Amino acid sequence: MTDTPALPDAGPGPAAPRADASGPAGAGFDLASQPHTIVERDGVRYTLLGTAHVSRASVDAVRAAIATGAYDTVAVELDEQRLQAMTDPEALGRMDLVKVLREGKTPLFAANLALAAYQRRLAEQMGVEPGAELKAAAADANARGLSLQLIDRNVGVTFKRAMQRLGWWGRAKVSASLLMGLLSSDEVGEDEIERLKQGDVLESSFSEFAGETPELYEVIIAERDRYMAARLREVPAGAREVLAVVGAGHLKGLANHLRDDVAPPAQVRQSLEEVKPKSRVPWMELVIATVVIGGFAWGFWQGGLDVGTDLMLQWVLVTGTLGALGCAIAGGHPLSILSAFVASPLTPLHPALASGTVSAVVEAALRKPTYADFMALREDVNTARGWWRNRVARVLLNFFLTSLGTAIGVWTGGLRILGKVFA
Repeated sequence: MTDTPALPDAGPGPAAPRADASGPAGAGFDLASQPHTIVERDGVRYTLLGTAHVSRASVDAVRAAIATGAYDTVAVELDEQRLQAMTDPEALGRMDLVKVLREGKTPLFAANLALAAYQRRLAEQMGVEPGAELKAAAADANARGLSLQLIDRNVGVTFKRAMQRLGWWGRAKVSASLLMGLLSSDEVGEDEIERLKQGDVLESSFSEFAGETPELYEVIIAERDRYMAARLREVPAGAREVLAVVGAGHLKGLANHLRDDVAPPAQVRQSLEEVKPKSRVPWMELVIATVVIGGFAWGFWQGGLDVGTDLMLQWVLVTGTLGALGCAIAGGHPLSILSAFVASPLTPLHPALASGTVSAVVEAALRKPTYADFMALREDVNTARGWWRNRVARVLLNFFLTSLGTAIGVWTGGLRILGKVFA
């Protein structure tokens, strides 16, 4: 194996295809002028071409490299979900929002929406769609009949693993950052743009935390370097010249793993795709349920029917009212507000009765989002008015604000019960 940076003619002898010598479209392409590394392993030569995700020049360089005819396989720093979002924007309109809510994927959907909103702001500011060079690489590979390999890890898996590596406070800060990015219409700062020119869209999205949180950097950058190297080692049999189009920030780590890793690639991938299942014992829910039910029992035992009933009534009114208030602020349908009121007191007792999910499902069923709502979603979330106008966005608001209201109500009601018990 060899690791040969910045040498356009590195690799096997004269018979090897060159990246600067073929066809009118690719004529004059100079690989040496681009950030790149060449790694040879197991009879395959991998040309890792580093790009800037917000650069028209990177788009031109990628297309010119493919046009040389020097490669039989093109690999891109994308997963199926991100490629589909780039090439089939109408796929969003076919989403079953109620299914997303029932399967507990609302936070992940919101995170993907935040990333899309961030990319939209970049596109408007820079005049080029973030990742346009990756989209161009995929399109040109398909147009020329080349083997196309998507080598990045699923963005949902990356997000889940990142959240699991952080404590609850870290998760809260990252979630707040993503939410602010979703609501913000400000221009992207120069520092972030420079990071994008040298790095990665996901890294920039988490820029406030990735640099200061080693766990987050490990998941978002280092793990993906190793994952993409494993995927490259799994290119179909017969591939000899592979062009891998990746963000420039991945070049060094990706080349090192591609050159040095000895573990079977499938084993590497599986280890980096694992998401720890939630604990089968919901400790927090059990603690809250114990406090609530125990408080009710104490009230009936010590104070009789009047005290016990009063504690139960206070719990229902506090949690139900605050949950319903959150739903009302989100512009929920009257029946959604009612469902939030009914579900909020029961939320700590069983995860399936989570008030945010219940009210959002009712909202989505009563005010079913239309195809136009999905198509306008990325634009509407850029304005405050759009959040309440767009039915998809309003369902998300319903979920988060109802959940927030219920959480405040649960802690308020729980503290009031403890106050009565220990008074």
